[in-house]
Amino acid sequence: MIAAQAKLVYHLNKYYNEKCQSRKAAISKTIREVCKVVSDVLKEVEVQEPRFISSLNEMDNRFEGLEVISPTEFEVVLYLNQMGVFNFVDDGSLPGCAVLKLSDGRKRSMSLWVEFITASGYLSARKIRSRFQTLVAQAVDKCSYRDVVKMVADTSEVKLRIRDRYVVQITPAFKCTGIWPRSAAHWPMPHIPWPGPNRVAEVKAEGFNLLSKECYSLNGKQSSAESDAWVLQFAEAENRLLLGGCRKKCLSLLKTLRDRHLELPGQPLNNYHMKTLVSYECEKHPRESDWDENCLGDRLNGILLQLISCLQCRRCPHYFLPNLDLFQGKPHSGLENAAKQTWRLAREILTNPKSLEKL
Repeated sequence: MIAAQAKLVYHLNKYYNEKCQSRKAAISKTIREVCKVVSDVLKEVEVQEPRFISSLNEMDNRFEGLEVISPTEFEVVLYLNQMGVFNFVDDGSLPGCAVLKLSDGRKRSMSLWVEFITASGYLSARKIRSRFQTLVAQAVDKCSYRDVVKMVADTSEVKLRIRDRYVVQITPAFKCTGIWPRSAAHWPMPHIPWPGPNRVAEVKAEGFNLLSKECYSLNGKQSSAESDAWVLQFAEAENRLLLGGCRKKCLSLLKTLRDRHLELPGQPLNNYHMKTLVSYECEKHPRESDWDENCLGDRLNGILLQLISCLQCRRCPHYFLPNLDLFQGKPHSGLENAAKQTWRLAREILTNPKSLEKL
């Protein structure tokens, strides 16, 4: 048993050093190329409208606010200033969303974003995004990369297509630190020992972001309340949770396997699903020793089996907001297909670790 475990870990490490590292290197190169173009566009936006200041800065070899969706798809979060005069309200009526409401009607004129406030005192995510989209469209025509970048049409999101190969979504957002959303108040679960109190404090201190992007309720149509609402995002908090042991290595393996074998019609699976399932696996295996290098095979198998279960049940709850289903709106046929493919992959890795050389 131990020999089989060791064999699997050996092949996973080999896979990590060859396939995962080359994936990382290729993505890093793409990110540099993409960020040059996006920075240039945002510089033009700032000239027209100084309230939209580019926050795309490089620190320790990573760009703040940049998320990799897939090797050809990225999201850049543009942090806006001065949320000051608004109260953050998440009453659970829109899963995964919250609203920003004027704390005092008399403060309307004091807000930096006065023309985006609705009659009932909400700062409208849709109105800000619509203005930003217009500015980006103008900037794309003026910027020095105008020959290689164009706006993606037929969406209210701000998306750029670069060199006909990459898509980057630029999302206006507010950073919220020092508060924790009510809809995530159940976390951490009292009966689960992971993460310890120090890590919990660090995660909550990271806070969360409020993104201006489309959020659909179950019927797939956006109500006016939803279009004014902001989407909750916990990227930094989630990254903080995955520090230590082989957690990040495990996620890297899963992303690489997804990119190579689970990039399927209808895009049922993305990297965020993988990240979510690693966090749930951490709860199931709360001891640090469960994440030693020699447990890498067990953890990876556990996550792949959990993924198959989620795909078969057609439900993958968000880690911090379990009322939000990350498979919502995905076609059932796509989820079924992904379950079959994941099962094949898991069986192959478990029964014949050497097959990783070809995966």
